[in-house]
Amino acid sequence: MSQTPWWSPSRHADRRPALLARARIQAALRGWLTDHAFLEVDPVALQVSPGNEAHLHGFATTAIGNDGAGVPMYLHTSPEFAMKKLLAAGETRIAAFAHVWRNRERGPLHSPEFTMLEWYRVGEDYTVLMQDCADFLRLAATAAGSSVLRYKGHACDPFAAPERLSVAEAFQRHAGIDLLVTCNADGSTDAEGLRAQARAAGIKVGDDDTWSLMLSKVLVEKVEPHLGHGRATILDRYPMAEAALARPAPDDGRVAERFELYACGVELANGFGELTNAAEQRLRFEAEMEEKSRIYGERYPIDEDFLAALAQMPAASGIAMGFDRLVMLATSAPRIDDVIWTPVSDQIA
Repeated sequence: MSQTPWWSPSRHADRRPALLARARIQAALRGWLTDHAFLEVDPVALQVSPGNEAHLHGFATTAIGNDGAGVPMYLHTSPEFAMKKLLAAGETRIAAFAHVWRNRERGPLHSPEFTMLEWYRVGEDYTVLMQDCADFLRLAATAAGSSVLRYKGHACDPFAAPERLSVAEAFQRHAGIDLLVTCNADGSTDAEGLRAQARAAGIKVGDDDTWSLMLSKVLVEKVEPHLGHGRATILDRYPMAEAALARPAPDDGRVAERFELYACGVELANGFGELTNAAEQRLRFEAEMEEKSRIYGERYPIDEDFLAALAQMPAASGIAMGFDRLVMLATSAPRIDDVIWTPVSDQIA
Protein backbone atom coordinates (compact mmCIF):
# COMPACT_ATOMS: atom_id res chain seq x y z
CA MET A 1 0.00 0.00 0.00
CA SER A 2 1.37 3.38 -0.96
CA GLN A 3 1.90 6.04 1.68
CA THR A 4 -0.82 8.61 2.23
CA PRO A 5 0.10 11.70 0.17
CA TRP A 6 1.51 14.66 2.06
CA TRP A 7 -1.43 16.83 1.03
CA SER A 8 -4.09 14.63 2.63
CA PRO A 9 -5.67 16.49 5.59
CA SER A 10 -4.83 13.76 8.11
CA ARG A 11 -1.16 13.59 7.18
CA HIS A 12 -0.87 17.36 6.93
CA ALA A 13 -2.27 17.62 10.45
CA ASP A 14 0.53 15.34 11.66
CA ARG A 15 3.19 17.35 9.80
CA ARG A 16 1.85 20.79 10.62
CA PRO A 17 3.49 21.29 14.06
CA ALA A 18 6.96 20.80 12.56
CA LEU A 19 6.08 23.08 9.64
CA LEU A 20 4.90 25.82 12.00
CA ALA A 21 8.16 25.40 13.93
CA ARG A 22 10.00 25.78 10.62
CA ALA A 23 8.28 29.13 10.06
CA ARG A 24 9.21 30.30 13.57
CA ILE A 25 12.83 29.20 13.13
CA GLN A 26 13.11 31.00 9.82
CA ALA A 27 11.65 34.15 11.36
CA ALA A 28 14.09 33.92 14.27
CA LEU A 29 17.09 33.53 11.98
CA ARG A 30 15.89 36.38 9.76
CA GLY A 31 15.59 38.56 12.86
CA TRP A 32 19.14 37.68 13.90
CA LEU A 33 20.46 38.46 10.41
CA THR A 34 18.71 41.84 10.42
CA ASP A 35 20.02 42.63 13.90
CA HIS A 36 23.55 41.83 12.70
CA ALA A 37 23.32 44.10 9.64
CA PHE A 38 22.97 41.38 7.01
CA LEU A 39 21.16 42.24 3.81
CA GLU A 40 18.94 39.42 2.62
CA VAL A 41 19.38 38.88 -1.13
CA ASP A 42 17.57 36.66 -3.60
CA PRO A 43 20.00 35.10 -6.12
CA VAL A 44 18.51 33.57 -9.26
CA ALA A 45 18.68 29.79 -9.52
CA LEU A 46 19.24 29.53 -13.28
CA GLN A 47 23.00 29.57 -13.94
CA VAL A 48 25.49 28.73 -16.69
CA SER A 49 27.14 26.25 -14.29
CA PRO A 50 25.58 24.40 -11.35
CA GLY A 51 28.94 24.33 -9.55
CA ASN A 52 32.23 22.59 -10.18
CA GLU A 53 32.63 19.95 -7.50
CA ALA A 54 33.20 16.42 -8.76
CA HIS A 55 30.48 14.73 -6.70
CA LEU A 56 27.74 17.34 -6.96
CA HIS A 57 25.17 16.68 -9.68
CA GLY A 58 23.06 19.46 -11.14
CA PHE A 59 19.71 19.59 -12.89
CA ALA A 60 20.16 20.56 -16.55
CA THR A 61 17.70 22.49 -18.68
CA THR A 62 17.64 24.57 -21.86
CA ALA A 63 16.90 28.28 -22.02
CA ILE A 64 15.34 29.27 -25.34
CA GLY A 65 16.00 32.84 -26.42
CA ASN A 66 13.78 35.15 -28.44
CA ASP A 67 15.57 33.92 -31.55
CA GLY A 68 14.53 30.34 -30.78
CA ALA A 69 18.07 29.18 -30.10
CA GLY A 70 18.64 26.94 -27.10
CA VAL A 71 21.31 27.58 -24.48
CA PRO A 72 22.26 24.90 -21.90
CA MET A 73 21.59 26.09 -18.35
CA TYR A 74 21.47 24.54 -14.88
CA LEU A 75 19.66 24.98 -11.59
CA HIS A 76 22.28 25.92 -9.03
CA THR A 77 23.48 23.47 -6.38
CA SER A 78 24.33 26.50 -4.22
CA PRO A 79 23.83 30.26 -4.55
CA GLU A 80 27.57 30.71 -3.97
CA PHE A 81 28.65 31.94 -7.40
CA ALA A 82 25.88 34.54 -7.60
CA MET A 83 26.44 35.75 -4.04
CA LYS A 84 30.19 36.13 -4.52
CA LYS A 85 29.47 38.25 -7.58
CA LEU A 86 27.47 40.51 -5.24
CA LEU A 87 30.52 40.73 -2.97
CA ALA A 88 32.59 41.75 -5.98
CA ALA A 89 29.94 44.36 -6.74
CA GLY A 90 30.43 45.93 -3.33
CA GLU A 91 28.06 44.23 -0.87
CA THR A 92 29.77 43.38 2.41
CA ARG A 93 27.37 41.34 4.56
CA ILE A 94 24.71 39.32 2.74
CA ALA A 95 22.53 36.27 3.36
CA ALA A 96 19.99 34.21 1.39
CA PHE A 97 17.44 31.50 2.05
CA ALA A 98 17.86 29.86 -1.36
CA HIS A 99 16.17 26.87 -2.91
CA VAL A 100 18.87 24.66 -4.43
CA TRP A 101 18.78 21.47 -6.49
CA ARG A 102 21.01 18.42 -6.37
CA ASN A 103 20.55 15.30 -8.47
CA ARG A 104 21.34 11.77 -7.24
CA GLU A 105 20.34 12.77 -3.70
CA ARG A 106 17.25 11.35 -1.97
CA GLY A 107 16.93 9.91 1.52
CA PRO A 108 16.14 10.74 5.16
CA LEU A 109 18.64 13.64 5.10
CA HIS A 110 18.54 14.46 1.37
CA SER A 111 15.94 16.02 -0.91
CA PRO A 112 16.53 16.81 -4.60
CA GLU A 113 15.29 20.33 -3.82
CA PHE A 114 15.99 21.90 -0.45
CA THR A 115 16.58 25.22 1.26
CA MET A 116 20.09 26.46 1.93
CA LEU A 117 20.84 29.37 4.22
CA GLU A 118 24.03 30.96 2.94
CA TRP A 119 25.74 34.06 4.34
CA TYR A 120 28.96 36.03 3.80
CA ARG A 121 31.08 38.46 5.82
CA VAL A 122 33.58 40.66 3.97
CA GLY A 123 36.82 41.38 5.83
CA GLU A 124 36.06 38.98 8.68
CA ASP A 125 37.83 35.77 9.68
CA TYR A 126 36.09 32.47 9.01
CA THR A 127 36.13 31.64 12.71
CA VAL A 128 33.42 34.31 13.21
CA LEU A 129 31.11 31.99 11.27
CA MET A 130 31.57 29.37 13.99
CA GLN A 131 29.93 31.68 16.51
CA ASP A 132 27.16 32.40 14.00
CA CYS A 133 26.49 28.66 13.83
CA ALA A 134 26.35 28.36 17.62
CA ASP A 135 23.85 31.24 17.69
CA PHE A 136 21.68 29.59 15.05
CA LEU A 137 21.54 26.28 16.91
CA ARG A 138 20.35 28.09 20.01
CA LEU A 139 17.81 30.19 18.11
CA ALA A 140 16.39 27.17 16.25
CA ALA A 141 15.87 25.17 19.44
CA THR A 142 14.28 28.11 21.22
CA ALA A 143 11.92 28.84 18.32
CA ALA A 144 10.93 25.17 18.15
CA GLY A 145 10.31 25.07 21.91
CA SER A 146 12.97 22.41 22.40
CA SER A 147 15.87 22.10 24.83
CA VAL A 148 17.76 19.57 22.68
CA LEU A 149 18.43 18.68 19.06
CA ARG A 150 17.58 15.06 18.22
CA TYR A 151 18.12 12.61 15.36
CA LYS A 152 17.86 8.79 15.41
CA GLY A 153 18.12 8.54 19.17
CA HIS A 154 21.07 10.93 19.41
CA ALA A 155 20.89 14.22 21.31
CA CYS A 156 22.84 17.46 21.19
CA ASP A 157 22.64 20.43 23.55
CA PRO A 158 22.20 23.51 21.31
CA PHE A 159 23.02 25.84 24.20
CA ALA A 160 26.46 24.31 24.90
CA ALA A 161 29.56 25.74 23.25
CA PRO A 162 30.53 23.57 20.24
CA GLU A 163 33.67 21.42 20.34
CA ARG A 164 36.26 22.50 17.77
CA LEU A 165 38.27 19.65 16.30
CA SER A 166 40.58 19.55 13.30
CA VAL A 167 40.07 16.85 10.68
CA ALA A 168 43.54 15.50 11.47
CA GLU A 169 42.72 15.30 15.19
CA ALA A 170 39.42 13.55 14.43
CA PHE A 171 41.11 10.97 12.19
CA GLN A 172 43.72 10.27 14.85
CA ARG A 173 41.16 10.03 17.65
CA HIS A 174 38.50 7.93 15.94
CA ALA A 175 40.46 5.93 13.35
CA GLY A 176 44.08 5.98 14.52
CA ILE A 177 45.11 7.52 11.19
CA ASP A 178 47.81 10.17 10.73
CA LEU A 179 46.10 12.05 7.92
CA LEU A 180 48.53 14.94 7.49
CA VAL A 181 51.44 12.63 6.71
CA THR A 182 49.54 11.84 3.47
CA CYS A 183 49.04 15.52 2.55
CA ASN A 184 51.42 17.97 0.90
CA ALA A 185 51.48 21.76 0.90
CA ASP A 186 50.97 21.88 -2.89
CA GLY A 187 47.62 20.08 -2.50
CA SER A 188 48.92 16.70 -3.69
CA THR A 189 48.27 13.59 -1.62
CA ASP A 190 49.75 10.16 -0.92
CA ALA A 191 47.05 7.63 -1.79
CA GLU A 192 49.19 4.58 -0.99
CA GLY A 193 50.04 5.97 2.44
CA LEU A 194 46.38 6.53 3.28
CA ARG A 195 45.40 3.16 1.82
CA ALA A 196 47.77 1.34 4.16
CA GLN A 197 46.53 3.27 7.21
CA ALA A 198 42.87 2.82 6.26
CA ARG A 199 43.27 -0.93 5.93
CA ALA A 200 45.06 -1.07 9.27
CA ALA A 201 42.04 0.74 10.76
CA GLY A 202 39.68 -1.89 9.34
CA ILE A 203 38.32 0.21 6.47
CA LYS A 204 37.63 -1.68 3.26
CA VAL A 205 39.33 0.22 0.44
CA GLY A 206 40.08 -0.86 -3.11
CA ASP A 207 43.46 -0.95 -4.80
CA ASP A 208 42.32 1.78 -7.19
CA ASP A 209 40.47 3.97 -4.69
CA THR A 210 41.60 7.57 -4.87
CA TRP A 211 42.89 9.41 -1.81
CA SER A 212 39.71 11.49 -1.79
CA LEU A 213 37.45 8.44 -1.88
CA MET A 214 39.37 6.78 0.95
CA LEU A 215 39.18 9.94 3.05
CA SER A 216 35.42 9.96 2.51
CA LYS A 217 35.13 6.32 3.57
CA VAL A 218 37.07 6.92 6.78
CA LEU A 219 35.06 10.05 7.49
CA VAL A 220 31.71 8.28 7.02
CA GLU A 221 32.59 5.02 8.77
CA LYS A 222 34.86 6.10 11.61
CA VAL A 223 34.56 9.83 12.22
CA GLU A 224 31.10 11.26 11.50
CA PRO A 225 29.23 8.81 13.77
CA HIS A 226 31.07 10.37 16.75
CA LEU A 227 30.46 14.03 15.92
CA GLY A 228 27.94 16.34 17.52
CA HIS A 229 26.78 14.14 20.37
CA GLY A 230 26.12 15.92 23.64
CA ARG A 231 27.21 19.17 22.02
CA ALA A 232 27.86 20.35 18.47
CA THR A 233 31.18 19.66 16.76
CA ILE A 234 33.03 22.04 14.46
CA LEU A 235 35.24 19.87 12.25
CA ASP A 236 37.92 22.32 11.15
CA ARG A 237 41.01 22.59 8.91
CA TYR A 238 40.17 20.24 6.06
CA PRO A 239 43.06 19.09 3.86
CA MET A 240 43.61 21.39 0.89
CA ALA A 241 42.67 18.57 -1.50
CA GLU A 242 39.16 18.65 0.03
CA ALA A 243 38.70 22.42 0.00
CA ALA A 244 38.37 23.57 -3.60
CA LEU A 245 36.81 26.91 -2.66
CA ALA A 246 38.82 27.75 0.47
CA ARG A 247 42.13 29.53 1.03
CA PRO A 248 45.08 27.75 2.66
CA ALA A 249 45.59 28.06 6.43
CA PRO A 250 48.33 30.65 7.05
CA ASP A 251 50.26 28.35 9.40
CA ASP A 252 50.09 25.08 7.41
CA GLY A 253 49.68 24.88 3.64
CA ARG A 254 48.51 21.27 3.87
CA VAL A 255 45.17 22.36 5.31
CA ALA A 256 42.56 24.97 4.47
CA GLU A 257 40.27 27.42 6.20
CA ARG A 258 37.28 25.14 5.90
CA PHE A 259 35.03 23.69 8.59
CA GLU A 260 31.81 21.72 8.86
CA LEU A 261 29.25 21.86 11.66
CA TYR A 262 27.82 18.62 13.04
CA ALA A 263 25.01 17.90 15.49
CA CYS A 264 23.71 14.41 16.33
CA GLY A 265 26.10 12.98 13.72
CA VAL A 266 24.46 15.10 11.00
CA GLU A 267 26.38 17.61 8.89
CA LEU A 268 24.58 20.96 9.08
CA ALA A 269 26.91 23.57 7.58
CA ASN A 270 30.05 24.03 5.49
CA GLY A 271 32.10 27.21 6.02
CA PHE A 272 35.18 28.75 4.38
CA GLY A 273 37.75 31.44 4.43
CA GLU A 274 37.03 32.17 0.77
CA LEU A 275 39.61 31.70 -1.95
CA THR A 276 39.92 34.88 -4.05
CA ASN A 277 42.77 33.84 -6.36
CA ALA A 278 41.00 33.43 -9.70
CA ALA A 279 43.89 31.59 -11.39
CA GLU A 280 44.13 29.07 -8.56
CA GLN A 281 40.35 28.67 -8.51
CA ARG A 282 40.38 27.87 -12.23
CA LEU A 283 42.98 25.16 -11.71
CA ARG A 284 40.94 23.63 -8.90
CA PHE A 285 37.74 23.70 -10.95
CA GLU A 286 39.49 22.06 -13.89
CA ALA A 287 40.87 19.34 -11.63
CA GLU A 288 37.41 18.74 -10.15
CA MET A 289 35.87 18.44 -13.60
CA GLU A 290 38.57 16.03 -14.72
CA GLU A 291 37.68 13.85 -11.74
CA LYS A 292 33.97 14.17 -12.50
CA SER A 293 34.59 13.12 -16.09
CA ARG A 294 36.67 10.15 -14.94
CA ILE A 295 34.03 8.89 -12.51
CA TYR A 296 30.71 9.93 -14.07
CA GLY A 297 31.56 10.58 -17.71
CA GLU A 298 30.36 14.19 -17.67
CA ARG A 299 31.57 17.66 -16.76
CA TYR A 300 30.03 21.08 -16.20
CA PRO A 301 31.13 24.35 -17.79
CA ILE A 302 33.15 26.83 -15.78
CA ASP A 303 31.40 30.12 -15.10
CA GLU A 304 33.90 32.56 -16.60
CA ASP A 305 31.89 35.49 -15.26
CA PHE A 306 32.35 34.10 -11.76
CA LEU A 307 36.12 33.85 -12.16
CA ALA A 308 36.24 37.42 -13.47
CA ALA A 309 34.26 38.58 -10.42
CA LEU A 310 36.43 36.53 -8.07
CA ALA A 311 39.50 38.45 -9.23
CA GLN A 312 38.08 41.62 -7.69
CA MET A 313 36.18 40.08 -4.77
CA PRO A 314 37.48 41.27 -1.37
CA ALA A 315 38.66 38.90 1.35
CA ALA A 316 35.62 37.28 2.93
CA SER A 317 34.30 34.33 4.85
CA GLY A 318 31.19 32.43 3.80
CA ILE A 319 29.07 29.50 4.84
CA ALA A 320 26.13 27.39 3.70
CA MET A 321 23.76 25.71 6.18
CA GLY A 322 21.15 23.07 5.38
CA PHE A 323 18.10 24.89 6.73
CA ASP A 324 15.77 21.89 6.46
CA ARG A 325 18.22 19.73 8.41
CA LEU A 326 18.41 22.34 11.15
CA VAL A 327 14.61 22.26 11.39
CA MET A 328 14.67 18.45 11.43
CA LEU A 329 16.96 18.35 14.45
CA ALA A 330 15.11 21.13 16.29
CA THR A 331 11.77 19.31 15.84
CA SER A 332 13.13 15.73 16.19
CA ALA A 333 11.74 14.90 12.73
CA PRO A 334 13.03 11.59 11.29
CA ARG A 335 13.03 12.64 7.61
CA ILE A 336 13.75 15.83 5.72
CA ASP A 337 10.42 15.53 3.87
CA ASP A 338 8.65 15.94 7.22
CA VAL A 339 9.82 19.57 7.48
CA ILE A 340 9.43 20.64 3.83
CA TRP A 341 6.07 22.30 3.15
CA THR A 342 5.56 20.57 -0.22
CA PRO A 343 7.99 17.65 -0.62
CA VAL A 344 9.36 16.59 -4.00
CA SER A 345 7.38 13.77 -5.61
CA ASP A 346 8.16 10.36 -4.17
CA GLN A 347 8.41 9.03 -7.72
CA ILE A 348 12.08 10.10 -7.43
CA ALA A 349 13.69 7.31 -5.43
